[in-house]
Amino acid sequence: MTVAGGGLTVASEAWVDDPFAEAVRAGRGPLWLRGEDGRRIPLDVERWCAPAAGADHGLLLRCTRLAAPVVDLGCGPGRLVAALLGLGVPALGVDVTGAAVARTRSLGGPALRRSVFDRLPAEGRWGGALLADGNLGIGGDPGLLLGRSAELLAPGAVLLVEVEPAEVDERITVRVEGADGRGGPPFAWARCGATATARRAERAGLAETERWSSHGRHFLAFRKAARPR
Repeated sequence: MTVAGGGLTVASEAWVDDPFAEAVRAGRGPLWLRGEDGRRIPLDVERWCAPAAGADHGLLLRCTRLAAPVVDLGCGPGRLVAALLGLGVPALGVDVTGAAVARTRSLGGPALRRSVFDRLPAEGRWGGALLADGNLGIGGDPGLLLGRSAELLAPGAVLLVEVEPAEVDERITVRVEGADGRGGPPFAWARCGATATARRAERAGLAETERWSSHGRHFLAFRKAARPR
């Protein structure tokens, strides 16, 4: 907890008042999500802060086939937004962490400091959306997040989602933890494999069109139904 002016107590915010912002500014970890049961899930900060590479290329290639523009939900340091712009694909990053938004903008990419669940530009008109790098966990409710993503898309548009390699389906409470053991405030998170993700996406009105793996990472593509004639 932190104390604001006038003696008011303000709750700390995950991904903002924790080691994540510091790691983004430094461009390196190590960094983990620490669960209540003591396990640690590594966060690949160095890869997120580096130029797009490896499995990113297959993701970006699919974006070039979509109707523009593309919104990267939880864009982090902005490597995908910058790469999309380099390919001539209009893109916008959205992230709650000021350091991540600043880094995205430093790469020449437009970015907004907002939650995925806040009001966003062009709702219902995006040609594509990304949930990469574990961002399916945002909010701790994948079904709700997939439904929100569908709201952002235009009819017939595509959502590209990175899923866990294993067939997991869990909602957990975690903290961001740095190398010194210091952790941020607790927050809800989720981890889903392909089967659980596809099931929730169908309920959100998204039809699976493709799944693929590359460089040890796993992805699914979903299309929002077109408007009936």
